[in-house]
Amino acid sequence: MDRLLLVGADLVAISLLTFAVYFPRHHRRDLVAAFLGVNVGVLAVAMVLGSTSVGIGMGMGLFGVLSIIRLRSYEIAQHEIAYYFSALALGLLTGLSESLDLLHTGLMVLVVATLYAGDHPRLFPRHRQRELRLDSAYTDEEALRAHLEVLLGGRVLNLSVKGIDLVNDTTLVEVRYVVPNASRAAVTKPREGDPRTDDSPRGRGVRA
Repeated sequence: MDRLLLVGADLVAISLLTFAVYFPRHHRRDLVAAFLGVNVGVLAVAMVLGSTSVGIGMGMGLFGVLSIIRLRSYEIAQHEIAYYFSALALGLLTGLSESLDLLHTGLMVLVVATLYAGDHPRLFPRHRQRELRLDSAYTDEEALRAHLEVLLGGRVLNLSVKGIDLVNDTTLVEVRYVVPNASRAAVTKPREGDPRTDDSPRGRGVRA
């Protein structure tokens, strides 16, 4: 009965993490199957390891090797790695537990709550990160920074030049920047007949 409660708690936790936190924010369907599969697979194997004479250390080492292979086989973003290991941690917490006590329940809630808060869209909403390939070779960092601020329409916080191709005249750069506040960036709609925007002869200062 305790094992069934553990399985149920794990399914609730991974469902909240995947369907209530991750997918509504990032909409990547293939990783939904990955998170669910990793979580349930780890849960099942951890329960078997806990009930046999197989060493827990060997099982943990096996999980580590498999996770490294999985992450190296296909490129995923850093926040998706966090979700990946959270799914792994939830499976281990329930699979290696004997009963659903207050400590393990609190740790599972902590894992889900941490991802909910750490990946919330309202956390640093104006901060952006891009990797760009520019059609000019920039050897002057200040000139590159000025060009990026005009191109991206924001203030560059940090830039890292990944490569400069002087033959093809290109620059590969990773940039972190802050976009302006939407309320401040909003342009006031001009009034009808304003000489600065009116395209009629009167607006252009030509006498009718």
